[in-house]
Amino acid sequence: SFADSSLLSERKRRDREERLNIVLWRQPLVTLQYFFLETLINLKEWTIKLWHRRSILVSFLLMLAVLTATYYIEGTHQQYVRYMEKKFFWCAYWVGLGILSSVGLGTGLHTFLLYLGPHIASVTLAAYECNSVNFPEPPYPDQIICPDEETIEGSISLWAIISKVRLEACMWGAGTAIGELPPYFMARAARLSGAEPDDEEYQEFEEMLEHAETAQDFASRAKLAVQNLVQKVGFFGILACASIPNPLFDLAGITCGHFLVPFWTFFGATLIGKAIIKMHIQASTTPPLGLGKLFVIITFSKHIVEQMVSLIGAIPSIGPSLQKPFQEYLEAQRIKLHHKSDSGVPQGENWLSWMFEKLVIVMVCYFILSIINSMAQSYAKRLQQKMYSEEKTK
Repeated sequence: SFADSSLLSERKRRDREERLNIVLWRQPLVTLQYFFLETLINLKEWTIKLWHRRSILVSFLLMLAVLTATYYIEGTHQQYVRYMEKKFFWCAYWVGLGILSSVGLGTGLHTFLLYLGPHIASVTLAAYECNSVNFPEPPYPDQIICPDEETIEGSISLWAIISKVRLEACMWGAGTAIGELPPYFMARAARLSGAEPDDEEYQEFEEMLEHAETAQDFASRAKLAVQNLVQKVGFFGILACASIPNPLFDLAGITCGHFLVPFWTFFGATLIGKAIIKMHIQASTTPPLGLGKLFVIITFSKHIVEQMVSLIGAIPSIGPSLQKPFQEYLEAQRIKLHHKSDSGVPQGENWLSWMFEKLVIVMVCYFILSIINSMAQSYAKRLQQKMYSEEKTK
C-alpha cells in the first residue's frame, strides 16, 4: 500500500510537469489544438447547464427584451435610461478589473497597479490643481477638465477626493470578492460529493489538516491560524481576514467551502471586507505593495509630488536628467486640465505615459496567452485522467 501511494504521487508529479510544459512558446501547435478542444468541451458543458436551467434562461431573456424595449422607445424616461446605462458600464468595468485582479492578470500583478491606482492618482492631482472635484460630465471620467467655477486655493479636502473615487474603488473591491468564489465552490463541491479534486491548493489544505499538530514552520502556523479563525469565529473571522492585507485569503475560501460555511456568510463577509473596509485603506494583498486608496491619495497630494520631484533632482549625476521628464509630464498634465479637448492645444506625448501604455499592452497580451496555456493544460489533464481511469478498469 505504501509503495502504491508512492508510485501514485510520483505519477501525479510527472503528469503535472508534463502539463506545465504545454505552453505556446514550447509546443505551439499542441497548445493551440488543446485550447480549441477545451473551448469546445466548455461550450458543450455550458450549453447543457443552460438547458437544465432553461426556466431561468427564459426569465432572463424576457427581462432583457423588456429592458431593450425600454432602451429604444422614445420618451421622457430616456434621460434616466442613459444615466443608468453609463453608470452600469462604468461599474461593470471596475468589477471586471477586480475579478481579473483576483487571478493576478496572469502574472500576479494586480489591476490596482495598472488601472485603479493611476485613476485615483489622476483624480487627486486634478483635484489639487483645480481646487475642486466637480469635473464636468462629460468628458469625465474619460477626460478630466477643471470646472469653470471660481474656487479658493487650498479648499480641497482629503474626504472630497475619497468621495469622488469611492464608487470605482468599491466596485473594484466587489470584483475581487467575486474572484474569491471559485476556491469556495471547488472545496464545497468536493466535500459534498466526496470526490478528490486534482487541485494543488486543495490537496495542500488537506495535507495541512492531517499534519496540523506537528506543524513547526511559520508558513504552516500562519495557514493554520487563518483556518482556525475562519472555522471558529465564522462571519467575523472571514470579515477580519478579508479586511486586512492577507495573501492567504484563498485558504479562507477553501476552508469555508470544506467546512460547508453558508454561501452568504462567506460572500457577505468577503464583500464587506474587500469592497468597503479594505478598499478605503488597503487595496493590494501582495506584499510589499501595500497600496490602498488612502495611500495613493496622500502620495499624490500636490506638495508631496513636488517634494518627490525635487528629491529626484538631488540624486547625484543622473538626478537632473531624471527630474526633467517628470517636470515636463506634470506640467503637461496641468496645462491639459485647464483646456477643453477641442481648444487646439497640442497634445504632446511624454515617455512616461508611453512606457505605461506599452506596459499595459504587454500585460494584457500576457494575460491572454496565460488563458490559452491554462485551457490547454486543462485539456491535457482531462486526457491524463481518462488514461488513468482506463488503466484502473483493466
